[in-house]
Amino acid sequence: MSLEGRTAVVTGGGRGIGAAAARALAGAGAAVAVSARTAREIEAVADGIRSGGGRAVAVPCDVTDPEAVEALAGAAAAELGRVDVLVHAAGIASSAPIRHLELEEWRRVLEVNATGAFLCTRAFLPGMAERGWGRIVYVASVAGLAGARYIAAYAASKHAVVGLARCAAAEVAGRGVTVNALCPGYVDTAMTRDAVADIAATTDRTPEEALGFLLSQNPQGRLIEPGEVADAAVWLCGEGARGVNGQAVVIDGGELLA
Repeated sequence: MSLEGRTAVVTGGGRGIGAAAARALAGAGAAVAVSARTAREIEAVADGIRSGGGRAVAVPCDVTDPEAVEALAGAAAAELGRVDVLVHAAGIASSAPIRHLELEEWRRVLEVNATGAFLCTRAFLPGMAERGWGRIVYVASVAGLAGARYIAAYAASKHAVVGLARCAAAEVAGRGVTVNALCPGYVDTAMTRDAVADIAATTDRTPEEALGFLLSQNPQGRLIEPGEVADAAVWLCGEGARGVNGQAVVIDGGELLA
């Protein structure tokens, strides 16, 4: 699969799935603007891409800030010429029973995960539609398709992302642009390691038992690798997936069977 001549922005690109997606897109030939709040992390990812012969720039951005998102769009266009692809991987997780979930935390999770996706879509989608080609891929979650205990804010935010994907896809259908969401299960990232620590801290489980519980959610008995999600994102950006639009693509080893 080749994305030679294409340009991409990856949010949340400093670590985990976002970093893997930036590398995978560059490996397929795309020029990539790597974005996240932490300049040091995105510079490291961009440096790695350039060291491998790819083209990459690092653009810091807080996706909850409308002005910062517009600045990201401007910087990416200036550096890359245009933006053909947006992989929106920026996100945070939170865990608490609803009775203990503070309004401030609810708003924080929705702001990053849902509003951030909206702001980035609003910044990049119109240009794609005008040019007649574009791809938007959101990193959502199986929590965007099903509920579970203690993740009300996270699940609500990811349900919002899946809904946004479906609505945006409907708006641009027939204009050369597709919008889809990836819905992985537990992925081998820092976010999952934090979840293991939270479970161990709030239950009688050891860290090993907490990890075992998460592994048991996947019928394959393992965590999903960031590269698996990144490869799916690259596929959705290629011509071979031009008929895939408005879909929530599940990557969870068979947990949800959606």
